[in-house]
Amino acid sequence: MEIRTPFLLVNLKVYDEAINNYLGIVKVAKKVADELDVNITIAPSHLVLKEVSKIIPTFAQSIDSFEPGAHTGSIIAEEIKKCGAVGALINHSEKRLTAKDVKVCVERCRQNELVSVVCVANVIEAKEYAKFYPDFIAIEPPELIGKISVSAANPKIVSDSVNAVKGVSKEVGVLCGAGIKTKEDIQKALELGVVGVLVSSGIVKDKNIENAIREAATALKSVRI
Repeated sequence: MEIRTPFLLVNLKVYDEAINNYLGIVKVAKKVADELDVNITIAPSHLVLKEVSKIIPTFAQSIDSFEPGAHTGSIIAEEIKKCGAVGALINHSEKRLTAKDVKVCVERCRQNELVSVVCVANVIEAKEYAKFYPDFIAIEPPELIGKISVSAANPKIVSDSVNAVKGVSKEVGVLCGAGIKTKEDIQKALELGVVGVLVSSGIVKDKNIENAIREAATALKSVRI
């Protein structure tokens, strides 16, 4: 499956704000996406993935490497697909996997026509995991998540990651994920060569969610990639 770029991926995680108002966030995101013709996707809790998928394109927040079978509590590609998701996050900093499992998860996504977004902590991982040919590599240094923008605090890791990934395959897109909070952060990240951004607390915890989403979407439209 292909996904239109540039795109915004909003990870709701399991913040209180998302638990109590996930539909409100999703409906606002859909409204802004339609008005501005910007591709906005949501990574909701697995428990509401099917419901949210009926409104807006979704990503599973995580995926396990298993095939169907006796794997209690696992989240597998077939179920994600059945829920209507377009893809899955793999190896998020809060849900790390071994390199072997990352590779299998990418393959499982491919088998089920799901978009794979592999999260990495540094340039070394970006280059290593690009060899698995996921659809996207998302750079998110753990120390910057939820704090300050990687594009402002450490822009070199973004540009170096883009170069490392493109050195392996020009078909693998690069996303920026750590601490993206403002439209300036998004514009800078796109200028550094990424084709989309992952955001979470910068939108989910904002007191004016519509304004936060609208600013992010406007920033996406302002930079040609």
